[in-house]
Amino acid sequence: MRIAIHGKSFDANLIQVITKAFDYFKQSEADLILSSEFRKILNESGIHLDLPVYTPGDSLQHIDFMFTLGGDGTILEALTHVGSNEIPIVGVNIGRLGFLATIRLDELELALKTIESENYTIEKRTLLRMDDPDGLFQGSPFALNDFTILKSETSSMITVHTYVDDAFLNSYWADGLIISTPTGSTGYSLSCGGPLVIPNSHNFIINPVSPHNLNVRPMIVRDDSVLRFEVDSRGENVLVTLDSRSVTVPASTNFLVRKEEFSACLVKFEGYHHFETLRQKLYWGRDARN
Repeated sequence: MRIAIHGKSFDANLIQVITKAFDYFKQSEADLILSSEFRKILNESGIHLDLPVYTPGDSLQHIDFMFTLGGDGTILEALTHVGSNEIPIVGVNIGRLGFLATIRLDELELALKTIESENYTIEKRTLLRMDDPDGLFQGSPFALNDFTILKSETSSMITVHTYVDDAFLNSYWADGLIISTPTGSTGYSLSCGGPLVIPNSHNFIINPVSPHNLNVRPMIVRDDSVLRFEVDSRGENVLVTLDSRSVTVPASTNFLVRKEEFSACLVKFEGYHHFETLRQKLYWGRDARN
């Protein structure tokens, strides 16, 4: 078994825990490879491992699993490393929220044994793609959570003229517009009043950010739709994001968003259910008064 490992910076009080995690990896007798970014973080933390490294952009076709040590943002970053290879990802949560990174560090040893016994499932999650002829996102013009257009340089609103399969939908006067996948419905879209959508519902959510017209509401469309956006702005530029990556582009730029041809593959173990994650992370059924 060949495992790639990616992670982000961590607190000093987690050094022993991270070291223990790599003990588990070594016990699995898997062939390990580190991302160059994570290797640097480990070295700076005093954890020196004699393991090969890969650089983002390298081909990972030979890898069987991608493990991430961090939170949901680490998984989103690792997806840009995996690209179209659809390598199964195991998210080990050392962050706080973790809708995607559902394995705790103390469950890592069991997770590795479970994978070795092939007692797991692969959950495919829809990605969205922004047509990117200018290479704004360095060969990774896709997102698991969302695509957004946001105002930049000015406090004035922007107007986003929105078309679905070339049919005019609406002109959103707002601070921005979020196009979310079902996976991303628990992210930025949720904080802007968007609905929770079950994974693999085959939908996109169109959700304005602070709309001027209060009767405008989030809208759900099929994920085989092609979405087109034209922006009017008093400023020269707007901010465009794919997950946690962002670029500033001229406001005159038009955008096309559609479903990506490949998927994100997340490893799920026995006992996992999306509803359970929602209840835990959103504290459903808990009353602070009790």
